[in-house]
Amino acid sequence: MNQTPQDSTAAIRRGYLIAAGLALGVAVSNGLGRFAYALILPAMRADLSWSYTQAGALNTTNALGYFIGAFIALASVRKLGPTKLFIGALWITVAAITAMSLTTSFPIMIGLRLIAGISGALVFISGGALAASLFPNDPARAAGAIAIYFAGGGVGLLLPGITLPALFAIGGDAAWPWAWLSLGVISGSVGLIITAAARRVTTAPAPQSEPHPWRKGPLAATFAGYGFYALGYFAYMTFIVAWMREHGASNVEIALMWVVLGIAAIVSPRIWTRSLAQWPGGWPLAGMLLSIGVGALLPIIDTSAWVMLVSAALFGQFFMPPAAVTALVKKALPPVVWGEAVAAFTLLFSALQLVGPVVTGAVADQTGSLAWGLGASGAMLILGALVSLLQPEPRKTSTD
Repeated sequence: MNQTPQDSTAAIRRGYLIAAGLALGVAVSNGLGRFAYALILPAMRADLSWSYTQAGALNTTNALGYFIGAFIALASVRKLGPTKLFIGALWITVAAITAMSLTTSFPIMIGLRLIAGISGALVFISGGALAASLFPNDPARAAGAIAIYFAGGGVGLLLPGITLPALFAIGGDAAWPWAWLSLGVISGSVGLIITAAARRVTTAPAPQSEPHPWRKGPLAATFAGYGFYALGYFAYMTFIVAWMREHGASNVEIALMWVVLGIAAIVSPRIWTRSLAQWPGGWPLAGMLLSIGVGALLPIIDTSAWVMLVSAALFGQFFMPPAAVTALVKKALPPVVWGEAVAAFTLLFSALQLVGPVVTGAVADQTGSLAWGLGASGAMLILGALVSLLQPEPRKTSTD
């Protein structure tokens, strides 16, 4: 039976709605489970008498969990399929976020951040494979679906950006457990929507026999550029709120900056979808890293409110580099290894990002300022943009 225009329109709408549902998984795993910690960190540090090194170590532990999760995904996503991994890891993440509100023990918090990192990586990776499976025969719309998925983290930035500063303004630093509890409630509330979306994606069947490993050589420049992205971005997301507080920013200014960061991440698919579909090779990743790098460097130059808003708008594109990598993987490799390839990139990413927060925190403790660490992170991002330009347009290969 031929498909009517109405059927085609309905299928397109359905595909984008599924992508939006999957995107809420990124909102939970990365927006609420990882980056919202930056909003809660100053209150926890003050109320629990932490050093910057302790504060950075908690996020480094989360990054270690992300590394472990990426390794698990690399070993299992092809055999188990992305749907089971996505749904199971999602609900583990919800539980770990909620449990942060129930303890003041630093070792227990370390364990919970580790668990959230492991499960968050599984959500992020397997969800990327699910998003890449939408619109298999329509490259332009496929790029849009991938961009929508990875921009979902912006929702996870926007919601705490609106609510948490007001909570701390009312309850003070001691209100940080209520902040974690609110994130857990939000995560659980959207979990059913996310689960339903994942179950509606048709993915490539698992191979009957194990294929030969796919070759990473044709994507070498993207691996390198993505590595610099990993080294550079996490320091900003961990310490930018603390930096603003050190320079006299009010709760309103911090909330506004975080909201702009979230809005920028949400609208970033509008900015980058055409580039993902039409720009060759590593150009999309290079453009994204340039934007993020400039955004990371601006606070070192000026901490006035309007500069911080520009910084947030530029840095808010930071969920798009994984979209660029996923789109490139889809161009270069057969569907059965998309999840595995995204996991390999995330494994590299998570290994390199381990050093970011704890080193930045240690340098801040030694120098009394976060400026050097934040400046180095911006420089890494700019370098990543330059390296990414060396990536040629790939040709789709087999797994052997």
